[in-house]
Amino acid sequence: MEAEVLRAAHVRTGGNLEFITIGWNVLEAVIAVAAGAIVGSTALVGFGLDSVIEVSSGAALLWRLSLDGYAERRERLERMTLKIVGISFFMLAAYVTVESISSLWKHDAPSPSYTGIILAALSLVVMPLLSRAKRRVAAQIGSRALKADSRQTDICAYLSAILLGGLLLNALFGIWWADPVAALVMVPIIAKEGRDAVKGEACCDSCH
Repeated sequence: MEAEVLRAAHVRTGGNLEFITIGWNVLEAVIAVAAGAIVGSTALVGFGLDSVIEVSSGAALLWRLSLDGYAERRERLERMTLKIVGISFFMLAAYVTVESISSLWKHDAPSPSYTGIILAALSLVVMPLLSRAKRRVAAQIGSRALKADSRQTDICAYLSAILLGGLLLNALFGIWWADPVAALVMVPIIAKEGRDAVKGEACCDSCH
């Protein structure tokens, strides 16, 4: 009984982390997509769409955690949620690939985006903190789905660093192709995480 009470407390913590993630990513998506559309930045729009994907992933995890009390359904819920997270990774990878190749082919040069630079820098601080907290909870409740979601949050941090580098190169040195190339660098990372999630390979033994 005591173990279930402790588990319930960890599940509530996980739910709170997902609410924070969703709130941050809604704000991030609105700013990134709007700023990216204004200056013509594929990487910035792709970053905003990643935030939308993470919102859907967070919603799936909230659903999963809300039903954690049904012990007999946990494994089935884990598999379903992992597939949702994995599919979301693949959708993002496909979008970023198409848009980046298109920009390189057409030589679309984005204008510098200082809003995007500030947003990427802030995300680079916030996302690792959320990811570590999620991994701790995932290890405590043995949730592969929450581990996969923490990896998606890690991806957001990686994308922030890549995006920041691309935007700074464009703003400081006028290297227009840095933006779509930075976006393309995201693709194999995103696709690998999608494959692992769909196959259920987000093993909680490595959550610590």
